[in-house]
Amino acid sequence: MKFKFENLIIWQKAMDLAESIHTLSKKFPKKEMYNLSSQIMRAIDSVALNISEGSIGQSNPEFKRFMGYSIRSLAEVVTCLHKAKRREYISDEEFEKHYNSSFELMNMMTAFKKKIN
Repeated sequence: MKFKFENLIIWQKAMDLAESIHTLSKKFPKKEMYNLSSQIMRAIDSVALNISEGSIGQSNPEFKRFMGYSIRSLAEVVTCLHKAKRREYISDEEFEKHYNSSFELMNMMTAFKKKIN
């Protein structure tokens, strides 16, 4: 791998989760195409995008700032999952699977952000 962010486990997990969320969002009704479906896909894509963008920066404070954006985007994804569950677009099992993956990634990203000096 040529870019350093490609070696980051958090980036790899964010990429995997994004594909899973994308597949999940296809189950949402058509009326949500420009609302919840679009929102959850933009938010989950922002997680990996901000990790990669921040890693290219010249300073650690800048990388920390972009990690903060990634963490916020993941929190947005979790809220979208709650909305999808409440609206009965996804099953309890689907919610739990993606919620748990998000929780694991959130913990990893938070720990990673704290280690950036």
